[in-house]
Amino acid sequence: MSEEIKTTEGTPEVVATGNVAVAEERAAAPARGGRGQGRPGQRGGRRDGGRPRAPREKPEFDSKTISIRRVTRVVSGGRRFSLSVALVAGDRNGRIGLGTGKAMDTQVAIEKAMKAAKRNMISLRLTKQKSLPHDIDAKYKSARIMLMPNKGRGLIAGSSARTILSLAGINNATAKFYSGTKNKLNNARATMKALEQIAYAHGEAPVEATKVAPEESKTTN
Repeated sequence: MSEEIKTTEGTPEVVATGNVAVAEERAAAPARGGRGQGRPGQRGGRRDGGRPRAPREKPEFDSKTISIRRVTRVVSGGRRFSLSVALVAGDRNGRIGLGTGKAMDTQVAIEKAMKAAKRNMISLRLTKQKSLPHDIDAKYKSARIMLMPNKGRGLIAGSSARTILSLAGINNATAKFYSGTKNKLNNARATMKALEQIAYAHGEAPVEATKVAPEESKTTN
């Protein structure tokens, strides 16, 4: 269907209306989508390029969660539930720390535990082979542990002691629990208490030696 419209010059102009106009608009419109079509920089209608992602920075400490418990607190209005997380953080080079965090959300509790582990970080006096210098034992509440160096047998430990020794970078060591408790947090605290016996005191951690250039000899006239 078309209509004639008279212009000011007197010559009629034909204007398409109805289905004819719609068909003409569809024919004139560029094709969209479809395989092999799309905007420049796209393949098959999908984004082919773009700004490359920045590489993620490696964290300073490796961490591992020992236990996640749901705890209850009784208040005047009723019971309130929260999550308690125990976490171990270390650099696998003699530094190790244990921390706990409590919050309503798991991620928030893990962040609190990580901060506590960094505050409680200790540096260990290890041998050149990254082993224990001598036998050590410790007791925390019902947990009792003994750590012993071994030559070439690798890391022999279980429960949370293996996690702590591994993140501390200790090799060729054996951990033996002399208690029947299976509380991972108490076992971890007993292990940390034993490692504190071979830890550097505050401010005594080894510092890389700086090379000082020899002073030039002064000549006297």
